[in-house]
Amino acid sequence: MATYDLKITGGMIHEGEGGSPYIGDVGIKAGRIVAVGEAPGDADEVIDAQGCIITPGFIDVHTHYDGQATWDHRMEPSIKHGVTTAVMGNCGVGFAPVRESDHERLIKLMEGVEDIPGTALAEGLSWDWESFPDYLDALEKTPRTLDVAAMVGHDPLRVYVMDQRASFDQQANDEEIAKMRDLVSEALDAGAIGFATGRSDLHRTADGDWTPASEATTKELTGIASAFKGRDHGVIQAVSDFDLERDQSRFEEEWKVVEEYVRAAGGRPFSMSLMQRDFAPDQWRKILKGLEALDEEGYTVRAQVAPRAIGVFLGLQCTFHPFMGFPAYKEIADLPLDERVAVMKTDAFRKKILSQKSDKLAGPGSSIPPIADLLIENMEMVAGKLFTLSENPDYEQPPENAIGAKAEARGVSVWEELFDTVIARDGRELIYLPIYNYTELSYDNVLTMMQHPLAIPGLSDGGAHVGTVCDASFPSYLLSYWTRDRTRGPRIAPERAVQMLTGDIADYLGLSDRGRIKPGMKADLNVIDYQKLRLHPPRLVKDLPAGGQRLLQDAEGYRATIVSGEVVVRDDQVTEARPGRLVRAGRQEALAAE
Repeated sequence: MATYDLKITGGMIHEGEGGSPYIGDVGIKAGRIVAVGEAPGDADEVIDAQGCIITPGFIDVHTHYDGQATWDHRMEPSIKHGVTTAVMGNCGVGFAPVRESDHERLIKLMEGVEDIPGTALAEGLSWDWESFPDYLDALEKTPRTLDVAAMVGHDPLRVYVMDQRASFDQQANDEEIAKMRDLVSEALDAGAIGFATGRSDLHRTADGDWTPASEATTKELTGIASAFKGRDHGVIQAVSDFDLERDQSRFEEEWKVVEEYVRAAGGRPFSMSLMQRDFAPDQWRKILKGLEALDEEGYTVRAQVAPRAIGVFLGLQCTFHPFMGFPAYKEIADLPLDERVAVMKTDAFRKKILSQKSDKLAGPGSSIPPIADLLIENMEMVAGKLFTLSENPDYEQPPENAIGAKAEARGVSVWEELFDTVIARDGRELIYLPIYNYTELSYDNVLTMMQHPLAIPGLSDGGAHVGTVCDASFPSYLLSYWTRDRTRGPRIAPERAVQMLTGDIADYLGLSDRGRIKPGMKADLNVIDYQKLRLHPPRLVKDLPAGGQRLLQDAEGYRATIVSGEVVVRDDQVTEARPGRLVRAGRQEALAAE
């Protein structure tokens, strides 16, 4: 019998703790790492890692695979970017607990907030659960490439307990708060990894309504968070824009809600989204200052930060594009793409649409947030932040590359340049709009966020915003761009980048069985040809249930991605192995001892 099931030889080992890498071997047996550095003995399979780096499998703390994980065995795009564990249920949305009568309601919520086609969810979801423990059981039965962990979302929880009273202007009474707390306790007992709430004005249902949890009181949040007291596992999460669209002066009041929420959880770790918003460019510094104060009080708090701008792709195939509100475009919007483009390329149509203005997109019955109308109204300025990506996508482009600058150089209007761009490549061109983290058209502030001692990588939204973004590629981008390719400023050491993607997140989540390359750890690993690692341009594919389309982004350079000792990606291609399982939080130590 072979000493190992799998042995990786001659690679540069990054253990996941930020220390200097070293060349060595990794031996794997029964899904666990059993030898590191030297691994004498034979193996059933050997992966030659010479010239490659060996890292722990990446952990993505912020995804929305809540629906996809119940039907999709491949788990793209995250599996293409070295992710071996994905945490879902962020921002307060999800699909459990749920009554049968609320299936459509939760679909509309996810469709509006996370831009996942409702038709795909309606066809793909099996709904063979009601309680959150039932949902975990359903996840456990589904084989997949990578591991998933699930948080309880505040929105479905509120709908389940409050029914029609869960709308944004209704507040929970004491009995309802106690019921929500007890249901979270039940979920944590069953292995939920935490609880998440959303307080963002940008989040709307597909009908344009506020999300159920968006205006929950401090009393409600603290009551629910009390379910964590006395527990040794579980995290809490929040997303908030602090009522930015309505009243920027409400920051302090909203921050007090966050503080009480954190304190009520009995010391369990907390994280929240952090980004620079053009409309309040210094708000992120206030958030960091508030987190620092909580840290000084002794609470474990983290800021989820992105390694690049948080933006959207605009195009005729995407959820949004600049002309979608124009009367002339709406007349042809339902035509197939090729027919639409043929009409748009005529001189008569071009003249007609460029003489018009956009109708309002947001409002009652629309899931489109008011920021979309604001961007269109200010397109002359916004065009200074619109870019097209090349075959080697560049997300940190200088001002002279912007569509606004190109329009000026050609001597045409911004709208003319935009029109020519959206019909380019037979209507398949993508325009990149970095909405957040690019106020000064550089990543200086992004670097400051990432280097903050309370920061962890997050916000990839894997599985969500499928018609507008593909930020599940964040891990590949962080490792390739920030440690090797960046020329416009300082870089990050490769060993630190690996630690950020692995050990740091494992520690925050309390996942003691992964995130490091050490004997006894779960054999979740990446073998990466570091010099060849790069992103491909995003592409639209129609592979969701009911023919729904989504953006995918491939990477090259992954010699192998390994989950529980099985190779799930080999030479950038997903294999047939499906070792991924549900992570039941609080049970890793017991598993490691088996």
